Amino acid sequence: MTNGVGVEIRGPVTVVSIERPEVRNAVDRPTAQALAGAFRGFAADDSQLVAVLTGSHGAFCAGADLKALAGDPERANRVDPEGDGPMGPARLLIDKPVIAAIEGRGDAGGMELLLWCDLRWPAKTPPSGSTTVGGGCR
Repeated sequence: MTNGVGVEIRGPVTVVSIERPEVRNAVDRPTAQALAGAFRGFAADDSQLVAVLTGSHGAFCAGADLKALAGDPERANRVDPEGDGPMGPARLLIDKPVIAAIEGRGDAGGMELLLWCDLRWPAKTPPSGSTTVGGGCR
């Protein structure tokens, strides 16, 4: 595991898991970089045919790690318009399928990761989404 991201090779399948249960798998900059790196590695490996993105310990991803964003510039998610996105791989264009195995909620930036995946396979869990949609605008 590197910076809260686990990568497991199972034959032609690469399983990438967010491993930060203490923050419901929220993503800080090192985690975002590790996620992007894991998917770049998957894309470059011709023996790998499909990737699965999942979260650990009953949570898919709670979005950006707001404590890191507020308190530590080195761990704050990058927001530059070029390069990797704040959540890591969401700007990558990969020509192989990525499946989201959804166990637990995927909120805010977690929803960004879910939407980046080609296919979403939910377990029986609460819905994912963004609590900011609508934001009081009526």
